[in-house]
Amino acid sequence: MGILHHNELIAILLRSGIPGKSAIELADEVLHLRDSLTKLSTISLAELMSIKGIKQAKALEILACFELSKRMALAEVEGKVQINRPVALMHWLNTQIGYLDQEHVFVVFLNYRNEIITYQDMFSGLENSCAVSVRQVYTQALRCNASKIMLVHNHPSGNVVPSLEDEKMTKRFVEVGKTCGIECLDHVIVGHNRYFSFKEQQMIES
Repeated sequence: MGILHHNELIAILLRSGIPGKSAIELADEVLHLRDSLTKLSTISLAELMSIKGIKQAKALEILACFELSKRMALAEVEGKVQINRPVALMHWLNTQIGYLDQEHVFVVFLNYRNEIITYQDMFSGLENSCAVSVRQVYTQALRCNASKIMLVHNHPSGNVVPSLEDEKMTKRFVEVGKTCGIECLDHVIVGHNRYFSFKEQQMIES
């Protein structure tokens, strides 16, 4: 089998079209729900079912495929030291929140070897703002016995340059981490498959 186009892969999931519309044409409508392939994972069940010819069963199969792609991205980084070479990690983080329309704060909890213990999308806010509770993050870190945390949040605009508020938030988490013995390893801003790492830019001391 040769390399299939994106619409052909989705058409395989759909299996058939409807009178007057082929499976390929339905697949094209799915792709047109977002302006890039990487944003497909943000499509909702209701959006898929709004396309004439896609009922709940088919919509759920498509969403399951998108979810599987997220988990495959996670498998590239889970249980491995990825902080020093963050490419796979940044791809995964962008898949999780890099294309959302609101700001989210995603916290990755790590052990002393920098291996991922768990992760949580902990906060969301307006398009360009997000309130973060330092206490709640570190309480969760203690619950899962994490030695380190990594903050990640998205900029819906795709511009990953940190704001003054981003810098203040980073400083606050680093200071609290030193006090409670749970290091804030990095603060990463993601958006539209780009990222900014405070650690890489030497804005967090090693």
